[in-house]
Amino acid sequence: MDALWAFAFTSFIIELTPGPNMAYLAVVAATQGRRPGYAAVAGVALGLGIVGALAAIGVAAIVSASEPLYQALRWAGVVYMLWLAWDGWRDGSEAIEHAPLGSSNWRYFRRGLITNLLNPKAAAFYVAVLPTFLTPGAILQETLWLSAIYVGVATAVHGTIVTLAGAARALFEDPKRERILRRTLAVALALVAIWFAFKTAR
Repeated sequence: MDALWAFAFTSFIIELTPGPNMAYLAVVAATQGRRPGYAAVAGVALGLGIVGALAAIGVAAIVSASEPLYQALRWAGVVYMLWLAWDGWRDGSEAIEHAPLGSSNWRYFRRGLITNLLNPKAAAFYVAVLPTFLTPGAILQETLWLSAIYVGVATAVHGTIVTLAGAARALFEDPKRERILRRTLAVALALVAIWFAFKTAR
């Protein structure tokens, strides 16, 4: 139990570190509202779960060990985040307000999922951090359990970010202020993408 609590605390600290998930979720919740934000959180959670399952069978280790695969994944993630930033800059709520609610939420769920699947930071966590909490003899089972804990902690942090950012949305109901906020956050997301490119370089 001590090891589980230590792992949960480590996961919590790591998730508080600014990254693509935090930036993207804040953008969605502040400009589109909590419901699309929570849909994006669900997509992020599924992405983390998939990467955790792949780590359990060794795929994450293969990606981390292969320089071409790692770099391809890394740059795909950077390009995708830059595209999201551009989409937020030019698009905003105008194209979403008249879309069916289900399709709007699915759009953000899908983007949250893709953002995580293209994030080598998640794979690096499962390869570099998680194994230090494993005990010999039950590696597969423990990897799956710890992955579930990590996804739970990350989802709680991401849900809190969406709740707080969504609460601020009422301050930007004026179209002009909403446009300024949206473009400011789009620039912030682009800067995070650039930071991410340097942070994941090796």
